Amino acid sequence: MKNATKPSAHTPLRDFGDLKRALKSAAKEAAARAEQERAEQAKRDAARRKAEADRAVFQHAVGPVHALPDKGRKHHTPPKPAPIPTSREQDEKQVLTESLSDEFDVESLLETDESLAWRRDGIGVDVVRKLRRGVWAIQQQLDLHGMRTDEARESLGQFLREAQIKGWRCVRVVHGKGLGSPGRQPVLKDKVKRWLVQSDRVLAFVQARGDEGGAGALVLLLAPTKGNLLPG
Repeated sequence: MKNATKPSAHTPLRDFGDLKRALKSAAKEAAARAEQERAEQAKRDAARRKAEADRAVFQHAVGPVHALPDKGRKHHTPPKPAPIPTSREQDEKQVLTESLSDEFDVESLLETDESLAWRRDGIGVDVVRKLRRGVWAIQQQLDLHGMRTDEARESLGQFLREAQIKGWRCVRVVHGKGLGSPGRQPVLKDKVKRWLVQSDRVLAFVQARGDEGGAGALVLLLAPTKGNLLPG
């Protein structure tokens, strides 16, 4: 009968040696990790101490800070300025320039007698007669002598606007007789009539009497402003 093989007497010793080496290796790795963690912690502590030192320096430089007392004041945000509207005068100029045409045919609307006259629909003949006789006092006048066509048209528009604002009802417009114009033709005289007929502010007009300018002027009756009745 053959004897069984006996285990080597050196095997346990070899196993213990390997275990010892493994434990030693693990201990080194653990020590290395611990050292790395201590180094990282040291960096964090140093960064924190630096931040605290910087904050202390800043507070020392600024000094003590106190909150303002609350007196119930509310923060007020100023409203945005309203957009500046186009001035009324500029609007008037533009409207007049566009609406008062030089080509408007006024002759068919004028009464063909010794004193040319015009009245708007709804204005009685008696009003024109009173205007001719000078029943109403002339409150203001505009002299267009020597003006160019565009200048005269703009001046007339401004004058009519001012008259309405100030409540003038009877005014005179001096356009001249055209004696100084080329060919001695009354250029402004015809144009002024065309412009007046197109303006809603004008109720009627007549050629001025001799002592008021005669053929070189017109006397106008203007529309009343609110609350301003027709003159009696």
